[in-house]
Amino acid sequence: MQGPMKRVLVIGGAGMIGRKLAERLVKDGKVGGEEIGALTLHDVVPPAAPAGARFKTECVTSDLSAPGEAEKLMAGRPDLIFHLAAIVSGEAEADFEKGYRINLDGSRRLFEAVRKVGGGYQPRLVFTSSIAVFGAPFPEAIGDEFLNAPLTSYGTQKAIGELLLSDYSRRGFFDGVGIRLPTICVRPGKPNKAASGFFSNIIREPLAGHEAVLPVTEAVMHWHASPRSAVGFLTHAASLTREELGPRVNLTMPGVACTVGEQIAALRRVAGETVVARIRREPDAAIIKIASASPTRS
Repeated sequence: MQGPMKRVLVIGGAGMIGRKLAERLVKDGKVGGEEIGALTLHDVVPPAAPAGARFKTECVTSDLSAPGEAEKLMAGRPDLIFHLAAIVSGEAEADFEKGYRINLDGSRRLFEAVRKVGGGYQPRLVFTSSIAVFGAPFPEAIGDEFLNAPLTSYGTQKAIGELLLSDYSRRGFFDGVGIRLPTICVRPGKPNKAASGFFSNIIREPLAGHEAVLPVTEAVMHWHASPRSAVGFLTHAASLTREELGPRVNLTMPGVACTVGEQIAALRRVAGETVVARIRREPDAAIIKIASASPTRS
């Protein structure tokens, strides 16, 4: 006899990681050892359901931060919620009100909507946080116990989200897991407003025959994870038991640390000097400030 089918909700399903996560869920047909019975993708722009799903898929478009929208998403009582939706770092820094409305108010409305379902409803909720929750001065390597002292609005919003996730989980309103993602590189698609986007841009754009702007010095070091790794972190977080997770629900994900200069050297080895020449140095004080506020390695 077949066991219960898991209902999965991906909030931020139109984003790069959301799309890749949906593709992985459709490919595997299961998550956390359980078969998927239904998948809902939600975003403020229309998400696209991946082809080949052996289960029901639904795409929903709305603003999570608007009153009542989170409650609509909870009507189907999803068993597993991936909360990926966020305004990225550069945009959150440039538009203070929008950053807090989406990154904080949207998360709080979601958490409250889950809580208000009641009746013993307790889904697993995987929340994507960021290494931006940390702040200088940094040690040689960042551990899970390092102080949360964000130096950007985005980092602050994610840190508040982590605290809310911990408290709502402690109270039993849902079973939360927060994962702090390093910079995802190389991101496919067009450049976005993330302050860390140049780490991907200086590789992706020159290889595609386009110019890329480098706003920081080559000495800047950061730690990266691939899009495939990010999806792996998410699906693994969804499968962890409470005993495996332990008392800390917010965890820092691993990555590979390198400098911008090392990235460019690798590009040169693979594609040659003509491709590297498409990188244009153009210092940007705002991005330099944000980059200096980020840890360099886990």
